[in-house]
Amino acid sequence: MWKYEKRLQFPVNIKNPNATLAQAIMSQYGGPDGELGASMRYLSQRYSMPYREVAAILTDIGTEELAHLEMVSTIVHQLTR
Repeated sequence: MWKYEKRLQFPVNIKNPNATLAQAIMSQYGGPDGELGASMRYLSQRYSMPYREVAAILTDIGTEELAHLEMVSTIVHQLTR
């Protein structure tokens, strides 16, 4: 079960837009080593774990990766305003 709070884990306050930097950061969003892929890997691997404790840890890690994804999205959004 998740509890969503409408605030970022770490605040993001970018003042100056920078499209070049936003493009570089986009690889952390959905690239091969990005936050989206990482969260999906952790959340899907939990189903094949024989131990409930390990499955719970994978759920926690996958959820944390989703929080990172939200921060990366906010950074890109603020850089492209």
